[in-house]
Amino acid sequence: METNGAKTDARIVTFANQKGGVGKSTSVVNIAASLGQLDKRVLVIDVDPQGNTTSGFGINKKSAQNTIYDVLIGRANAENAVVRTQFQNISVIPANISLAGAEFELVMADNRESRLKQALSPIAGDYDYILIDCPPSLGILTINALVAADGLVIPMQCEYYSLEGLSQLMMSVKQIKKRFNPKLSLTGILITMYNGRLNLSSQVMEELKKYYAGKIFSTAIARNVKLSEAPSFGMPVCYYDKYSKGAALYAEVAKELMERI
Repeated sequence: METNGAKTDARIVTFANQKGGVGKSTSVVNIAASLGQLDKRVLVIDVDPQGNTTSGFGINKKSAQNTIYDVLIGRANAENAVVRTQFQNISVIPANISLAGAEFELVMADNRESRLKQALSPIAGDYDYILIDCPPSLGILTINALVAADGLVIPMQCEYYSLEGLSQLMMSVKQIKKRFNPKLSLTGILITMYNGRLNLSSQVMEELKKYYAGKIFSTAIARNVKLSEAPSFGMPVCYYDKYSKGAALYAEVAKELMERI
């Protein structure tokens, strides 16, 4: 990133929620693509062994030469793991199932919580934004992603179980901020799979506003068939169907993210 001719480090944003199926990977893929279309250089890092973000950009998980696993265990530099995609301004450090082993291998490793932060340091100046997708857990991979981050985005559905999970996640964030990363802050809560016609959605939204006023993204991501279809074609939705509601909503969220961090 260039600021008045000087090179500055990327803004690093981690997307996390220990609850699965809340749209983390969908949000990372589509916000990254929207930022890329706004002429921002974006690096996406997949730290979920399922590798959904990797395949969401059309990258073959099995044939990736170096993955984030190799980076975390010190077998490869981050720069050597970066894959340029066919999409404007988007690069990815991919993940595959081998990353599941990192949970065990990092337990005894030195500086295990800050491996990702250290790995990104040499390349952070090459990008405007680095977006990190996490697994649905609060294990060592998610901790690494939070220790490396400037900001946290929490994608969540309007369900009561989601509210319980949110309070647990915020307690973990508080501990990480205290012990490892004092600059970590909540960038925003992104409501996904939203259906405004449901009373439950409205009730949960009101509850959220009580405790997190000003932290909820003004655009909620409604359920959209094109958002569901796009990953099977290895494309962000703005490339799969640029006129879809999903593409328009994520474009708005990307603009708001730029204002927030």
